[in-house]
Amino acid sequence: MAEEAVDYYFSFVSLWSYIGCGAFAALIARRGLQVNYKPIDLMAIFKAGGGLPVKERPLQRQSYRLVEMQRWREIRQIPLVLHPQFYPADPGRGHRMLLAALRAGLDVAAFSRAGLKAVWADERDIDDPKTLVALADASGLPGAKLLAESDDPALVQEAERLTAEAIARKVFGAPFYVYRGEPFWGQDRLDMLEAVLTSGRPAITPS
Repeated sequence: MAEEAVDYYFSFVSLWSYIGCGAFAALIARRGLQVNYKPIDLMAIFKAGGGLPVKERPLQRQSYRLVEMQRWREIRQIPLVLHPQFYPADPGRGHRMLLAALRAGLDVAAFSRAGLKAVWADERDIDDPKTLVALADASGLPGAKLLAESDDPALVQEAERLTAEAIARKVFGAPFYVYRGEPFWGQDRLDMLEAVLTSGRPAITPS
């Protein structure tokens, strides 16, 4: 059993969660990490933390974001569509399907990556139940069963709880990785996270 655990706050519509998901998977494999998957409502996170949806940001920031997308596409060697057809889409049902899988004790790692890739590489609509079932099935999960459970009020409540938890922990974007209380914002902080895992130094926690 893995001795180390990382809380992973992400959303299927998070660009940077997608860009970093392969590198994070590699880190998980190298370190034998246990991951606590925590899908969140990114728009609620932005609202609480003073952030803005992409199309409401200043044009200068929107333009620079596109430059960064192309840089990281080359660095990570991944497919990445700059203007996905189905972005933004509501990821809520997909998140609840993932939570249903977690409740059943199933491995959601592949599904967490599939939901991200669907938006940012494959231009699939993750607000479409058929798409979600197909993604879950391809990830080794019982898609139809998870879809049927996705309206369970307990899962709706759990999704809301995770977002509230993230806000309480001062999460303001995605991905956010938290290890021993120390937060790491953004997939470009994975090297810093691994350095802490390697060194075992005391955690630096928010005040």
